Amino acid sequence: MTNTRLEQILRETAGQLKGGEGQWEFDVDGVRMYCITDESFDRMRIMAPIAELEELPHDVIQKCMEANFDRTLDVRYCIYQDHLWTAFIHPLSELSDGFLESALSQLAQSLKNFGSSYSSGTLVFSPQTGEANGSESASR
Repeated sequence: MTNTRLEQILRETAGQLKGGEGQWEFDVDGVRMYCITDESFDRMRIMAPIAELEELPHDVIQKCMEANFDRTLDVRYCIYQDHLWTAFIHPLSELSDGFLESALSQLAQSLKNFGSSYSSGTLVFSPQTGEANGSESASR
């Protein structure tokens, strides 16, 4: 993946982009996202803000950390500058078109499922069985 190809996919997926090469702001499925890349370090991240930390009860942060283990697949809940975010971080050159599209969907779903299932999709990896399950009830 290159910045040029990444921008092309983001335009196809989101339509409008704000920003320039390596720094974009856009919406996917009604969710505001930000993408930052650094080709010289071969890194990229896409993130979506959820809430200010001071607005959240402490147990919500614990639920997010637990979800990172078995329900968020390739995205993670994280804290940056006193805000809770959902983020996807990956080497830029190794990122495929399909994986990028999946990550965008997972980011949107993790934000939409925040406060309920905290899932990034329907697949949950259950540590109890060591298998992937198609429903969340199978892992709890």
